[in-house]
Amino acid sequence: MPDTNAATVAAIGERGLIDRIRAHAGSPPSWVTIGIGDDAAVLEPERGALEVVTTDSLIEDVHFRRAWTAPEAVGAKAVAVNFSDLAAMGAAPRAVLLSLALPPTLPLDDFDRLIEGVVTAAAAESACLVGGNLSRSPGPLFVDVTAMGSVRRRRALTRAGGRAGDELYVTGSVGGAAVGLAVLAAGLDRSGLDDALRECVGRHERPVARVRIGRTVAAHRAATAAIDLSDGLAAAVTQLAEASGIGAIVDAAAIPVDLGARAWHQRTGADPVLAALTGGEDYELLFAVPPRRRRAFLAAIAKAGRLACTKIGQLTKDAGVRLECGGRMERMPEGFSHYAR
Repeated sequence: MPDTNAATVAAIGERGLIDRIRAHAGSPPSWVTIGIGDDAAVLEPERGALEVVTTDSLIEDVHFRRAWTAPEAVGAKAVAVNFSDLAAMGAAPRAVLLSLALPPTLPLDDFDRLIEGVVTAAAAESACLVGGNLSRSPGPLFVDVTAMGSVRRRRALTRAGGRAGDELYVTGSVGGAAVGLAVLAAGLDRSGLDDALRECVGRHERPVARVRIGRTVAAHRAATAAIDLSDGLAAAVTQLAEASGIGAIVDAAAIPVDLGARAWHQRTGADPVLAALTGGEDYELLFAVPPRRRRAFLAAIAKAGRLACTKIGQLTKDAGVRLECGGRMERMPEGFSHYAR
C-alpha cells in the first residue's frame, strides 16, 4: 500500500479508489443484493413502504473550503444535508450513492477520511453506502450524494399539505450555521472561541439531520406539512406557504435565535433576528400543525428526544408571508439563494 501521507488519488487510480471505498463501506445488509463495484446497485424494497429519493451536492469553495474543514466533516455533511430532506418527508434513510469529482492532487489520506465521514454518517442512521461514481475534476472537489429512504404509505409529509390556521413550529435554534461560516471566513483561531461560537462552527461543518423527529411526527400524523431549513427559516416559511396555496405570519420575537449567533450579531451591529431568518444551512425542520393535533405533535417531539420545538406563527387564508415585529407587519425577507447578487 502507498504511503497515504504522500500519495494522491491520481497515484492509486480509479480501481484502487473503488477498492478503498468498498473496504470503508464494509459488508452491506441482506437487502442489498448487489452493492459497490457493479454498474448499478440492486436493492430489495421495504415491504409496505414507499421509496423516497433525494440528492444534493457540496462543491469546494462554494459549500466548504478544504483549508478550513476536515475531510471527514465534508463527507459527513454531504450525507446530513440529504438526510435532512428525508427527515422533512418523514422518511427513514436506507442507502446512499456517492459521486465524487476529484482533483488529481487530492491527498489519498484526505480521500480516505472523506469516505470514512460518509460511511460513518450513513451508519449513524442505519443506512449504508451502496455505490456511486468517480471522475476527475480539473478544479474543485465535488461531492454529490443521492440518498434513498422509505416511509409508510399515507405517512409522507410534503410542503403542500398546510392549511389556514395551522400553527408553525421550528425545531432547535436558527442562525448558528451562518455565524459558524462567518467565524471561519474571519480566520479566527478556533482555540480562542467560546463554547457558543464553537457550537456555531460545528453546526456549519457538521449539521445534524433531524431524522428521528421527522419520522416520529410523520408516524403520528401530527403535522400537515414540513420542510427543512437548508436555505434559512424565511425561505422555508415562504416555500411551505406557497406550496400550500396560502399565506403565513411569523412572530419575530418568537424565533429561537441561536445564542452564539445572537451574541455575534450584537457585537457586529447586525440584527440577530433578520440574520437568523436569512442565513442558511441550519437543517432544522419547520412543521405546520393543526391546533387539534397540537398535543399529539408535542408528544411526538418529546418521544423523539429532548430537542426544543418552538411555535413561531401560523398559516393564514390571506396570501403573502409576513413578519410581525412589535405589532408591525413587515414583508418576510428573502432567504438564501445561490444566485443572489
